[in-house]
Amino acid sequence: MHVWGISEPALRMGVFVAMLVVLVVLEWLRPGPNAPPQRGRRWFANLGLVTLDTLLVRLLLPAGAVGVALWVQSRGWGLFHALQWAGWIEFTLSLLLLDVAIYWQHRVFHVLPWLWRWHRVHHGDATLDASTGVRFHPGEIVLSLGIKTALIALLGIGAMAVLVFEVLLSSFSLFTHANVRLPRRLEPAVRVLLVTPEMHVVHHSTLDDEQRCNYGFHLSCWDRLFGSYLDASRQAPQRLGVDGIDGGDTWRLDRMLMEPWQRR
Repeated sequence: MHVWGISEPALRMGVFVAMLVVLVVLEWLRPGPNAPPQRGRRWFANLGLVTLDTLLVRLLLPAGAVGVALWVQSRGWGLFHALQWAGWIEFTLSLLLLDVAIYWQHRVFHVLPWLWRWHRVHHGDATLDASTGVRFHPGEIVLSLGIKTALIALLGIGAMAVLVFEVLLSSFSLFTHANVRLPRRLEPAVRVLLVTPEMHVVHHSTLDDEQRCNYGFHLSCWDRLFGSYLDASRQAPQRLGVDGIDGGDTWRLDRMLMEPWQRR
């Protein structure tokens, strides 16, 4: 799929790199409370993990989720193909349904122990910055891809909606994990609609009950609607990570890959 003459993988990579550069600058200009130690080692591990994730997805599903959407569309499958809706309504509804689906997927990964083992790799980072937003175990990425493509096929979500959602997902994952602080007057206004770094950092608390709050990736309304919203951590200063995971383990790619098989 091409947009403005640019291939879908190139477009996603370009937006990702641009967002990462902007957030690194903002982390320097407006740092949040959790200044990351030894950025070089952490970034090598976190970016190494996302590189493996990307290669695995391209190996398993070369055309990605967008390719699945194009394939489904060519066969007229899915609920949306049976409904005569205006294009903008279907596009908007597609984004909302994908967003609420990833909210519930995230929530289930915290509730079921065998899924938490995979997601625990993400939470093992003892501090947060933009690189934490790509720190996901390949096993979790494959499971997530399966859930997402099943939803795309069931609903018949259009390729453009999937592409926009994929770009937003990677961009917001970087943003919500970034060690940046919004201006005090701006934070409450933005949080009414969107998940902010200050809202999401609560979710990375070492306390179990706080980890089961603020699951949203984009819209903050899902946490409010489904009763998982928490304004702030009761820890001061807040401790981040997972109890039992040594700080050194969070900087080693091999230990991150083996984490789901460790007893905690």
